Amino acid sequence: MKTAHAVAKLAALAQESRLRIFRLLVQAGPEGMNAGAIAEAVGIPANTLSFHIAHLARAGLVAARQESRFIYYSASYPAMDELLAFLTDNCCQGEGQCLPRTVAASTSKRRPRAA
Repeated sequence: MKTAHAVAKLAALAQESRLRIFRLLVQAGPEGMNAGAIAEAVGIPANTLSFHIAHLARAGLVAARQESRFIYYSASYPAMDELLAFLTDNCCQGEGQCLPRTVAASTSKRRPRAA
């Protein structure tokens, strides 16, 4: 990942509402959530949600799909994984001594790796 791409992703997450939206979508899983459910869960108006979702989408962190009249949004797990890999690249000078700490923060149920 290029540094400019990492900066764009981090900048998109560096706002409270967008971070809440992204974390909600990560929790929702690959099926995602429709815009109305996201707005209700986060407690923001639909037009404000659209602004924040667009910012996350431009950064490549959120994907959209339309089903009938509804638009469903989901977190882009590959983009999230790529950002985490960029941030931890050569962690502890490549010795990997600090990486087990990230495992402790993970959930007990891991998502399957993409094939």
